[in-house]
Amino acid sequence: MAIEITANNKLKKLIVVGDRLLIKLKKEDGKTASGLYLPPGVKEKEQIQSGYVVKAGPGYMLPLPMEEEDWKPEEDKVKYMPLQVKEGDFAIFLQSGAFEVVYQKEKYFIVSQASILMIEREEDLLD
Repeated sequence: MAIEITANNKLKKLIVVGDRLLIKLKKEDGKTASGLYLPPGVKEKEQIQSGYVVKAGPGYMLPLPMEEEDWKPEEDKVKYMPLQVKEGDFAIFLQSGAFEVVYQKEKYFIVSQASILMIEREEDLLD
């Protein structure tokens, strides 16, 4: 039985590992402040990029205790410290710490949390 890949489910089968994030670059119009249009790719060469986090890894793996308890299920043995960055955040990151990938004909960047400079989260701050 084949599952149809749609815009809603195309990233569901991707698993981001460790402290890494999958980021889709913010769409730019390619126009400078003075009104000049830049060719595609010029903006991507800058040292600092920005985009939306579409997938996030589980976090930093914590060391296991010296004595393992064999009776525990396998999934309970590995523990992670969660990332500060979450899916849906707008992130500003260092280009030097990012790896460009193309998946389903779309360009994404895999970035470690250490390369994130700042995030913007759509939450009410006065909760």
